[in-house]
Amino acid sequence: MISHIYSATIAVSDQEKALGFYVETLGWEKAMDAPFGDRRWLTVSPPGSSMTLVLAGRDWADWNAPVAKGDTGITLVTPDIDAAYATLTGRGVVFKAPVTTLEWGQKGTWFNDLDDNEFFLVEG
Repeated sequence: MISHIYSATIAVSDQEKALGFYVETLGWEKAMDAPFGDRRWLTVSPPGSSMTLVLAGRDWADWNAPVAKGDTGITLVTPDIDAAYATLTGRGVVFKAPVTTLEWGQKGTWFNDLDDNEFFLVEG
Protein backbone atom coordinates (compact mmCIF):
# COMPACT_ATOMS: atom_id res chain seq x y z
CA MET A 1 0.00 0.00 0.00
CA ILE A 2 1.00 3.62 -0.39
CA SER A 3 2.61 4.92 2.78
CA HIS A 4 3.31 8.60 2.08
CA ILE A 5 3.89 11.30 -0.52
CA TYR A 6 7.57 11.61 -1.38
CA SER A 7 7.70 14.83 -3.38
CA ALA A 8 5.98 17.57 -5.33
CA THR A 9 7.59 19.41 -8.24
CA ILE A 10 7.62 23.09 -9.09
CA ALA A 11 9.36 24.85 -11.95
CA VAL A 12 11.98 27.47 -11.19
CA SER A 13 13.85 29.76 -13.57
CA ASP A 14 17.20 29.42 -11.77
CA GLN A 15 17.82 26.40 -9.56
CA GLU A 16 20.67 28.04 -7.64
CA LYS A 17 18.65 31.16 -6.81
CA ALA A 18 15.67 28.99 -5.85
CA LEU A 19 17.91 26.89 -3.60
CA GLY A 20 19.04 30.07 -1.86
CA PHE A 21 15.44 31.18 -1.31
CA TYR A 22 14.28 27.88 0.15
CA VAL A 23 17.38 27.26 2.29
CA GLU A 24 18.44 30.76 3.35
CA THR A 25 15.08 32.57 3.38
CA LEU A 26 12.63 29.84 4.37
CA GLY A 27 15.11 27.90 6.53
CA TRP A 28 14.65 24.60 4.69
CA GLU A 29 17.35 22.00 4.04
CA LYS A 30 18.83 20.80 0.77
CA ALA A 31 17.76 17.16 0.58
CA MET A 32 19.37 16.03 -2.68
CA ASP A 33 21.57 17.61 -5.33
CA ALA A 34 22.69 15.26 -8.08
CA PRO A 35 23.13 15.01 -11.84
CA PHE A 36 19.99 13.82 -13.62
CA GLY A 37 21.02 13.17 -17.22
CA ASP A 38 21.90 16.62 -18.55
CA ARG A 39 19.83 18.20 -15.77
CA ARG A 40 20.19 18.75 -12.04
CA TRP A 41 18.00 16.84 -9.56
CA LEU A 42 17.58 19.35 -6.73
CA THR A 43 15.25 18.86 -3.78
CA VAL A 44 14.61 20.77 -0.56
CA SER A 45 12.47 20.09 2.48
CA PRO A 46 11.45 21.72 5.74
CA PRO A 47 13.60 20.48 8.64
CA GLY A 48 12.37 17.09 9.85
CA SER A 49 10.01 16.58 6.93
CA SER A 50 9.99 13.36 4.92
CA MET A 51 8.43 15.09 1.90
CA THR A 52 10.63 16.99 -0.54
CA LEU A 53 10.01 19.74 -3.04
CA VAL A 54 11.72 19.22 -6.41
CA LEU A 55 13.08 22.46 -7.86
CA ALA A 56 12.86 21.67 -11.56
CA GLY A 57 14.37 23.90 -14.21
CA ARG A 58 11.79 25.30 -16.62
CA ASP A 59 13.55 23.34 -19.38
CA TRP A 60 12.13 20.13 -17.91
CA ALA A 61 8.90 20.49 -19.94
CA ASP A 62 9.54 17.17 -21.65
CA TRP A 63 9.51 15.58 -18.18
CA ASN A 64 6.10 17.12 -17.41
CA ALA A 65 7.46 19.63 -14.92
CA PRO A 66 5.01 22.44 -14.27
CA VAL A 67 5.78 25.50 -16.36
CA ALA A 68 3.09 27.95 -15.26
CA LYS A 69 3.48 30.40 -12.43
CA GLY A 70 0.78 30.68 -9.81
CA ASP A 71 -0.93 28.46 -7.29
CA THR A 72 1.01 25.25 -6.72
CA GLY A 73 -1.76 23.65 -4.69
CA ILE A 74 0.84 22.98 -1.99
CA THR A 75 -0.06 23.67 1.64
CA LEU A 76 2.65 24.25 4.23
CA VAL A 77 1.94 23.96 7.96
CA THR A 78 3.44 25.91 10.84
CA PRO A 79 2.67 25.64 14.56
CA ASP A 80 2.79 29.45 14.99
CA ILE A 81 1.72 31.31 11.87
CA ASP A 82 2.05 34.78 13.37
CA ALA A 83 5.71 34.15 14.27
CA ALA A 84 6.38 32.54 10.87
CA TYR A 85 4.73 35.47 9.08
CA ALA A 86 6.80 38.00 11.03
CA THR A 87 10.07 36.12 10.50
CA LEU A 88 9.52 35.47 6.80
CA THR A 89 8.29 39.01 6.10
CA GLY A 90 11.49 40.24 7.75
CA ARG A 91 13.47 38.03 5.37
CA GLY A 92 11.72 39.53 2.34
CA VAL A 93 9.06 36.91 1.62
CA VAL A 94 6.13 38.45 -0.25
CA PHE A 95 2.73 37.48 1.18
CA LYS A 96 -0.53 37.81 -0.71
CA ALA A 97 -2.27 39.14 2.41
CA PRO A 98 -1.73 39.33 6.16
CA VAL A 99 -2.57 36.29 8.29
CA THR A 100 -6.32 35.90 8.64
CA THR A 101 -8.72 33.50 10.32
CA LEU A 102 -10.27 31.46 7.54
CA GLU A 103 -13.90 30.37 7.27
CA TRP A 104 -13.17 26.98 8.83
CA GLY A 105 -11.38 28.50 11.84
CA GLN A 106 -7.69 28.01 11.00
CA LYS A 107 -5.33 30.92 10.48
CA GLY A 108 -3.67 31.13 7.08
CA THR A 109 -2.13 33.19 4.31
CA TRP A 110 -0.41 32.75 0.94
CA PHE A 111 3.11 33.62 -0.22
CA ASN A 112 5.17 33.42 -3.39
CA ASP A 113 8.70 32.26 -4.08
CA LEU A 114 11.10 34.02 -6.46
CA ASP A 115 9.34 32.52 -9.51
CA ASP A 116 5.82 33.45 -8.36
CA ASN A 117 4.98 29.89 -7.33
CA GLU A 118 2.27 30.39 -4.71
CA PHE A 119 2.02 28.39 -1.47
CA PHE A 120 -0.68 28.28 1.19
CA LEU A 121 0.64 28.61 4.75
CA VAL A 122 -1.67 27.46 7.53
CA GLU A 123 -1.38 27.11 11.28
CA GLY A 124 -1.83 23.60 12.50
